[in-house]
Amino acid sequence: MTYLLKKRIIIPLLACAVFFTTTGFKNDFFEIAKQLEIFTTLFKEINMNYVDETNPGHLMDTAIKSMLKDLDPYTNFMNEQDVEAARINNTGDYTGVGAKIRTLKDKLIVIEPYKGYPADKAGLKAGDEIIKVENTLIENYKDNAGDLLKGVPGSSVNITYIRQGKQQTATIKRAEVEINAVPYFSMIDDKIGYIVLDKFNDKASSQTSYALRDLKAQGAKQIILDLRGNPGGLLNEAVHVVNLFVPKGQLVVTTKSKVKQYNKTYYTQNEPVDTKIPLVILIDGGSASASEIVSGSLQDLDRAVIVGSRSFGKGLVQRPKALTYGTQIKITISRYYTPSGRCIQALDYLHRDEKGEATRVKQENYNEYKTKNGRKVFDGGGIFPDKDMSISKKSSITDAIINNYLIFDFATQYYYQHTIENINNFKFTDADFSDFKKYLNSTNFSFETDTEKVLKKVIETAKMEGLENNINADYNTLLSNLNKSKANVVDENKDYLINLLTEEIVKRYVYREGLYGYYKTHNAEIKTATAILSDANTYNEYLR
Repeated sequence: MTYLLKKRIIIPLLACAVFFTTTGFKNDFFEIAKQLEIFTTLFKEINMNYVDETNPGHLMDTAIKSMLKDLDPYTNFMNEQDVEAARINNTGDYTGVGAKIRTLKDKLIVIEPYKGYPADKAGLKAGDEIIKVENTLIENYKDNAGDLLKGVPGSSVNITYIRQGKQQTATIKRAEVEINAVPYFSMIDDKIGYIVLDKFNDKASSQTSYALRDLKAQGAKQIILDLRGNPGGLLNEAVHVVNLFVPKGQLVVTTKSKVKQYNKTYYTQNEPVDTKIPLVILIDGGSASASEIVSGSLQDLDRAVIVGSRSFGKGLVQRPKALTYGTQIKITISRYYTPSGRCIQALDYLHRDEKGEATRVKQENYNEYKTKNGRKVFDGGGIFPDKDMSISKKSSITDAIINNYLIFDFATQYYYQHTIENINNFKFTDADFSDFKKYLNSTNFSFETDTEKVLKKVIETAKMEGLENNINADYNTLLSNLNKSKANVVDENKDYLINLLTEEIVKRYVYREGLYGYYKTHNAEIKTATAILSDANTYNEYLR
């Protein structure tokens, strides 16, 4: 009787309560309740009857995250650890060892120790492989091993790590860590100030404002705002950053949703710092979301010249919704539009191609919009710079090299094989690039192109039809030519790869702060921005 009561009454009532109290509820309650009941009974049967021991929490986490993959990559279920990680990302504050860490199955890789923080003071370097924390071997730890490094401020943690094949130990005293939204700002010359805005956490606008005022006090007459690699963050902070350069009451961004209450317009609320100072914004393929709101809005308002390469193209807005037991769902609730009316979302996740991948708008289908001064701008995905610099562009093969951490690993090797007395004189040479290509070969780096995948399907089909003998010679010739082309692609992307290698290597010697100092005299985009700002006629011509 109790079971029937739960099945026939309580479960539908709970489903009803959940879905009637959420916004945007559609009139499909019966179907939702039906599927919810199916899933509940299935989940119970698996955990009660499966031949081996099951982990209900892990199964549910996997089920939910797999379901959400059908939507977009930004709608995510967040367990307790994910919620804490999001909090750190939004505030920039946490307690730990002060290093960027990559978690693998059997080790933790130090990606970047933050200058002056515990990991750095203990002597850890990028590339160190942590294999044990206290008495816990990473390979035996089933949860997020990175959490082992967190703890109470002032407490110590003993680690065992491998550096260049040698096992070492260190004791790290944990501390409160603050990750700045603006990690660097300074004068480039006696007139141009340079501000790096790295992320849009809750310190972004206040730290950008401080940097801007400080540089103006030092005599800055023009500003370069660097948003390259900035993945975004808090929308309100993006509005506040725009507000530093435009008057109070200016429309910055509009959000549109199927749920009426999420349809909002965001206007600047405060008095600006400077509405006249010439401004160049640097963007690249890693500039996303809030970075695109800032660059797109200031472009639409003809308030800044945009330099670099097309931005990422994330025009979707997420909001966290609290669930039970400290979990959340971060759900896409709306699209955002710049002042001209552009939505810069690049990919359509509801309409996928034959490979199951989200489709991209074709260039011939881009829509034209007008800036405040009547300049042409376009939607279709991302912010298109006013001054395009091809050196900033990425390709599939460079993405594969980056994603396999081959730039990072080569930089680690380079650091231990070379001594650099003065980093400002460092130049990654052609000989160094040849060494990098040899390194790629030594790692058996392979990149399978779409063309190769198609060719493999062709030969497999030919074998099934008994035709492989007729086409084997042609197939092998095509494959050989394709491999030669792939080798050429590395050379074709030489400038971009050298940039990435240079940046990673410089960081090893002088940390991230030193990299920004190196940028000021060596970076092509900054040199271009400086040239534009140094000539008033050139700057104004971009904005006409």
